[in-house]
Amino acid sequence: MLDAAIKALSQMLSPSMRAILWRAVGFALILIVVAAIALQRLLSWLATSGGALMETQFGAAVHWPVTVLTWTLSIAAGLGVIVGSVFLMPAVTSLVASLFVDEVAGGVERAHYPAEIPGEALPFGLALREGAKTALLAVLVYLLALPFVFLAGAGIVAFFVATAFLLGREYFELAAMRFRPVAEAKAMRRRHAGTVFAAGLVIAAFVAIPIVNLATPLFAMAFMVHMHKRLSGPRAPN
Repeated sequence: MLDAAIKALSQMLSPSMRAILWRAVGFALILIVVAAIALQRLLSWLATSGGALMETQFGAAVHWPVTVLTWTLSIAAGLGVIVGSVFLMPAVTSLVASLFVDEVAGGVERAHYPAEIPGEALPFGLALREGAKTALLAVLVYLLALPFVFLAGAGIVAFFVATAFLLGREYFELAAMRFRPVAEAKAMRRRHAGTVFAAGLVIAAFVAIPIVNLATPLFAMAFMVHMHKRLSGPRAPN
């Protein structure tokens, strides 16, 4: 597993991967910025609307307390978006991965397994559906874990473990589906659930590193291509 991680890291900056890296990072940044702006606007609107409702109910006497409360909530919303952006990275990288899965996997296969049968490109709709499904699950886990973040770090631990499971599952299945039907790829992942989860912990650690985590789709996909190769064995042409 360590060898697979080292190979994935070393190939990320290779000339063949550099263009994909910049595109993946750029797309991830766009998604993060759009999500952050939308969330901040939503939270600010809720704070403002709530303040107006309180003034309507209790009159002008609560104007200044409501104004202070609204400003406080607006600032908290801005800070919350910054923190939330870190937690939303698993969802963002899941979507980005679905766009670059075949470019990254094909590059790894050509560089490290030239004598073996190359994988087949996934239908775009299938890859996007898998990425979107994992992204939605990651957001759900984030929302469930958020109330426990300040409870002795329990939420952070739960989020880290869930991220390892979700991303490990997604990236392994994407790598496997280039060589086998969807049902067979998922069955293979279940047979090697322990190994895939352990590999997912490596990906979760990578996605927890600020700035660097923008490159998660490349690292995770390349990493899981190597893991799939090790678990499935050589597939030499006939």
